[in-house]
Amino acid sequence: MPKKYPVRLTAAERTQLEALIARGHSSARTLTHARILLKADEAAGGPSWKNAASADALEVSELTVTRVRKRWTEGGVTAATQHKPQARRKAPCLDGAQEAYLLALACGAPPAGRARWTLRLLADRMVALQYVEEVSYETVRQVLKRGSLSLG
Repeated sequence: MPKKYPVRLTAAERTQLEALIARGHSSARTLTHARILLKADEAAGGPSWKNAASADALEVSELTVTRVRKRWTEGGVTAATQHKPQARRKAPCLDGAQEAYLLALACGAPPAGRARWTLRLLADRMVALQYVEEVSYETVRQVLKRGSLSLG
């Protein structure tokens, strides 16, 4: 039965992967993926290891070997050895200027009738002053924590 994702490296790709491993300055994951590709190479002179043998030798799961083969088939050496871009990364709720204003607001005097700022009061004030359309008190807490500012 033919393999679903056959790896046949060119001489240039093989040289590139061997140089990557020889340098040793990449992440462990990148180096492991390079080794997987070199062991899976079915081109002339390649070892043509099966997934199970590669997984055992490199101490990874067979699924990892299969995924690396698939990514090589779909996108080449770079796609197989580098991290995939994160698809679900959210944009930050506040930009730098908004964070600075929030920190300045928290350092200022609390509203009349209050002894100190609360996270919810700060969030409401940011919205009232139209610096943001909406912001949760949890976002306010995280910004204050990053800014090493305590309300207590």
